[in-house]
Amino acid sequence: MKVRKCSTPEEIKKRKKAVVFCLSSDKKCIIVEEGKEILVGDIGVTVTDPFKHFVQMLPEKDCRYALYDASFETKESKKEELMFFLWAPELAPLKSKMIYASSKDAIKKKFQGIKHECQANGPEDLNRACIAEKLGGSLVVAFEGCPV
Repeated sequence: MKVRKCSTPEEIKKRKKAVVFCLSSDKKCIIVEEGKEILVGDIGVTVTDPFKHFVQMLPEKDCRYALYDASFETKESKKEELMFFLWAPELAPLKSKMIYASSKDAIKKKFQGIKHECQANGPEDLNRACIAEKLGGSLVVAFEGCPV
């Protein structure tokens, strides 16, 4: 997944806003978790708040990788930047945390355009203020259309 400009409305609707990745059942491959993606065309139709929906897609008791195409505003301009997340909640098994942590660099190398990285260990790490801080600190005035 790469942040890029799309030209036609149909291309824009098919662009991915968020994708969640997991390990395959044999723990040897990193795959897209089935049904765990948000398309730009879903926003406003089946998804009202894309970031809230994204956070709800993450499991409570296991690790995941995720890419999120973040839309935010600074005092000067509107921006979209790709964020990489390592989700490692407190309730995840230790072995899972170790596998995900050790495989992180391998998956990051596969994606171009990642501007920000965030490790989250619980929902409190995924609030809008924390994400705004990662994106640009006090310069960020809104994230996904909501003031911070």
